[in-house]
Amino acid sequence: MASPRKFEITDILLTIQSGEVDSHKAFDRAFEIVYDELRQIASHLMQLERADHTLQPTALVHEAYLRLVDQSRVEWNDRAHFLALAARAMRYILVDHARRMAAAKRGGGWQRVTLSGQLGLGEKPCFEVLELDEILSKFTDMDERMARVVEYRVFGGMTAKDVAHVLGVTRQTVHNDWRVAKVMLARELESRSTS
Repeated sequence: MASPRKFEITDILLTIQSGEVDSHKAFDRAFEIVYDELRQIASHLMQLERADHTLQPTALVHEAYLRLVDQSRVEWNDRAHFLALAARAMRYILVDHARRMAAAKRGGGWQRVTLSGQLGLGEKPCFEVLELDEILSKFTDMDERMARVVEYRVFGGMTAKDVAHVLGVTRQTVHNDWRVAKVMLARELESRSTS
């Protein structure tokens, strides 16, 4: 059974869509409801980063808030859609941060990420955020839905149920896409390491 807070955020987001309320205040309330969940996701993402990573989980969540708050053309459907958009925002924040660091160090500052627990690839595959972003872009060209599944699972910590809801597919489809994506990601990482 869904928690009352899940229904509350859906109600708030639908109210924002209707234009009946001050959207900034309503968005602030919605963000407040999912803040702890987003903070937990950000903390997990930061644990995957190098120890010397300069971005903190709280800063990542706050920057995601700033990117999302002024989205006037976004259709805020429910909690799962909100988390999907937050996942995308956090992905781009981490990628932008890695690019700035790389530029500052003239190519030597790519941020490495370990995603073993999420990807189930056995030993801990370690690769750059920028590399993951490139791979996801490549996946998008081949199968956009599969790329979204990876993005929402890795950067948003979303459940298969939530991903299925956002994408309008069954949970089995999400599981199948996730399984195929993990194999393709492992192959892509292997081919890059041998190049």
